[in-house]
Order: sequence, then structure tokens, then C-alpha cells
Amino acid sequence: MLMRRVATAAAAAFMAFGGFAAGALAQTGDPSFNLVNRSSRVIYEAYASPTTDNTWGQDRLGQNVVPAGRSFVVRLPQGQCLYDVRVVYDQQGGPAEERRNINLCNVRDLTFDGSRAQQGGPQQGAPQQQARPPQGGPTGNPSFNLVNQGQRTVMQVFASLTTDNNWGPDRLGADTVAPGAVFPVRLPEGPCMYDIRFVYDGGQPQERRNVNLCEVVNVTLPLQ
Repeated sequence: MLMRRVATAAAAAFMAFGGFAAGALAQTGDPSFNLVNRSSRVIYEAYASPTTDNTWGQDRLGQNVVPAGRSFVVRLPQGQCLYDVRVVYDQQGGPAEERRNINLCNVRDLTFDGSRAQQGGPQQGAPQQQARPPQGGPTGNPSFNLVNQGQRTVMQVFASLTTDNNWGPDRLGADTVAPGAVFPVRLPEGPCMYDIRFVYDGGQPQERRNVNLCEVVNVTLPLQ
């Protein structure tokens, strides 16, 4: 059996978006969730295991797959709430994407968009109880409020892990943030260290790098 590292102790509390404090370590309940595929790929495998476990466990999809734009209900046993979740795209051995230290008892939909997918899914014929690579740095909830106190409309917002090589999707989607407006930027629970980039009308960008977003509630523009 391929073993993964013993999970590090979760932070004492997670700041959930909107000011809700989750006593995640002590909470129990129903961690079942709706796995939503917003990528352009097919999800072939999905793993969900408590953060205290040493293995990923079984593929929760069984014989099912989750096509692009579709969802799948992952049923988990009542009890512990803190889980790590991993999906594998395209085929066995395809790129994989992970979310760590998630309080699934507070989550209804868990969305994967492929923006953080990395090569290294389970190999053909490998046991289902696979190893997880270690991941350093602080973890928690990096979601934040974008507060536009400038005179220009924000047209695009990008937030990507400092370890990523690209900016990923525009976090505003079809929205914009007018002067004086506030927009909630929702990011998946897990690593805290992000690079952020804002693009104003007219195309002028501003960036800030190596930001611990788990310690930030509001990001105010223009950046100083």
C-alpha cells in the first residue's frame, strides 16, 4: 500500500467567508457533498479522506465519471467533518487537483474547475489507497472581500497560488466591481499563500504577491 504523509495539525480555527467562525476540529456531522465539475475535462476518480488518515482510500465515484458541467453526490459517513479531497481528470494517470483541510459539514457544493490541476494522478494498475505529496505553508480559508475605493471599475481579478505558473481564471466571471462596491472573492479552503492581480477598465493592472489571504478579510483597491 502506498502511504501518504501523516496530516499536519489543522489550524485552531478557520475564518469562513463572511465572518463565520468554524470550530472545525471539534465539529461532527454529515460531510457528504455535491462534487461539481466546472472544468472542461471529465473527472474519472474522486477521493475524500479525513485529514487524520494516512491513505486516500477508495475512489468515491466507483464506476461513475463526472463529465464537464455535471455534478455527482459523494456520500460520506456521519462523523468527522475535516477532509482532504482529490479528483483525477481525463483518465487514470491524468492530472489531479486537490483541496485540503475542508470542513465538509459546512459545504454543500465542492467545485473543481481544473485551474489547479497538476500531473500526477494514480498510475494504471496502482492501488486505490495512494500517497499524497506533502504540502507546506499555512492552510485555511483564503476567501476575501474585494473593496474598490478607487475611481475606476475593476474588470478582472486573478488569484493563484504562489506555486502556480499561471494566473488561472478570472475570479469575477461576468461581473465587474464599480467604484465604491464590494465583491466577495471565493477561493477553495487549503493553501493560504496567493499572488493576486487586478485589472481596471482601460487595461491597467495592479499586482501583489506572496499574500497570506487566510489572514486577510478585505483587500482594498487601489493597492498601496
